[in-house]
Amino acid sequence: MTSEPRSLSGVEMRKRQAGHIEGPPQAPGQPRPNTCCLCWCGCCKCLWNEDRIERSGRETCTKMDSIEASDEHLPSLEDMGSWARSFEMMMRSMEGREFFREFLRSEYSEENLLFWLACEELKKETNPATVDEKARIIYEDYVSILSPKEVSLDSRVREGINQSLAEPSNLMYEEAQLQIYTLMHRDSFPRFLNSSVYRELLATRRRTCLDT
Repeated sequence: MTSEPRSLSGVEMRKRQAGHIEGPPQAPGQPRPNTCCLCWCGCCKCLWNEDRIERSGRETCTKMDSIEASDEHLPSLEDMGSWARSFEMMMRSMEGREFFREFLRSEYSEENLLFWLACEELKKETNPATVDEKARIIYEDYVSILSPKEVSLDSRVREGINQSLAEPSNLMYEEAQLQIYTLMHRDSFPRFLNSSVYRELLATRRRTCLDT
């Protein structure tokens, strides 16, 4: 059994918004029931560890590094074509992530990308105090069952996170991040490519190319 972490400011308001609290608020330090989300298990083989595309266009099989946003301009037609071929390429693009986020927002699942991005930021931290603060904020925002932005994680991964809260690290959400990445890739990404968000942007870019 594990305990909920110490509440942060504003959590009570999120509890009320969540609308699924049963009984009186739990006192700090008291154990809570172990919970399990009915979610896709994330057990399939994922591009997290595969299909990294090099500049030459050849594909390799190496672990995906933390993604840095390097694009400074609006996406080109070539860039958008690469998104259709590779979820990883889209996630490596700042503009790609923004358009994907817009789509996820329309499906009420924006929290998946926000959680993934928050975990990426946590990985960069080395200061123990900052790691502790950010790790607990991520928990309150995306892992706690009291949060309206809770992401779908299986019980095993959730239990591992609960145990890690005693001594937070910048990699404590790595397995959960992989599970959400895989969920977005397998579930949301195909719908994104068929969405009006992507198709309208692609059509606009094609018209721009014809006009130049």
